Amino acid sequence: MLRNRASSPPSLDRPAEPHSTNAPLKTPRGSRLITYTQEIVDNSPSRIGIPRPTTSTGQLLDEGCAHLIQADSRLQPLIAKHHCQLFSADGLTEVIEPFQSLCSSIMAQQVSGAAASSIKKKFIGLFRDGVEGTGSTDDPPFPSPAQVAPCSVPFLRQAGLSARKAEYIKGLAEKFENGELSAEMLLNASDEELLEKLTAVRGLGLWSVQMFACFALKRTDIFSTGDLGVQRGMAAFMGKNVKSKTNKGGKWKYMSEGDMLQQSAKFAPYRSLFMWYMWRVEDVDVAALTS
Repeated sequence: MLRNRASSPPSLDRPAEPHSTNAPLKTPRGSRLITYTQEIVDNSPSRIGIPRPTTSTGQLLDEGCAHLIQADSRLQPLIAKHHCQLFSADGLTEVIEPFQSLCSSIMAQQVSGAAASSIKKKFIGLFRDGVEGTGSTDDPPFPSPAQVAPCSVPFLRQAGLSARKAEYIKGLAEKFENGELSAEMLLNASDEELLEKLTAVRGLGLWSVQMFACFALKRTDIFSTGDLGVQRGMAAFMGKNVKSKTNKGGKWKYMSEGDMLQQSAKFAPYRSLFMWYMWRVEDVDVAALTS
């Protein structure tokens, strides 16, 4: 059986593919996994249902930017002005713990960044007893699915979570604990399978899953038509008057979904990168999405 386990810290230049997870993932037991180990590359990735790598993490950003400019040369000055750290060789070495990242996304829904940070700190504190007495001065680790799944909703609410959010996080932990979700699945699923699996989880809507796929998993062909910042930036880039919304009461305030999909199609398979630059057009702050 081919395995995704990395034998050493993530390399700055390892095989990559736009429709695959390009971030190293950490399992609850502490193992680091990558999509393309040398064993998988040597033995044909198709054996585990993933595409063969077409580039490397060291070249992904340069090739993506070149593709965007070739598709629309108006992007060249914007790309020259803003370096996309997210998909750089350094950015692609960031190790992601999926359960923690998805929990943080649920905690951050409909609250300020400061409130989300406070809730997360209190949530970690609920499980601190398990690491006290070790003599470590490090910050306590984020609890594992095995720790969270057995907890009651009232116990989890002590962190400042609403009852519904506590239920969502407990349910998410149960799915990781029973194997329905796993780091391995998040590595090997197609973009479509990933969206289908995660949006089936209570508390994870399409936008949250798309942001997780882009900012955490570092998949480069994710495109969110429902993000207002992307809508506004893309409308401005296409020469539309963004000060005048086309439908103030509807979801598509600056461009229709059809127009966005049609105009963005030529940027595939680097639509995540195109989306990142559309945020830059209108100086949308995406810091909360990267933390």
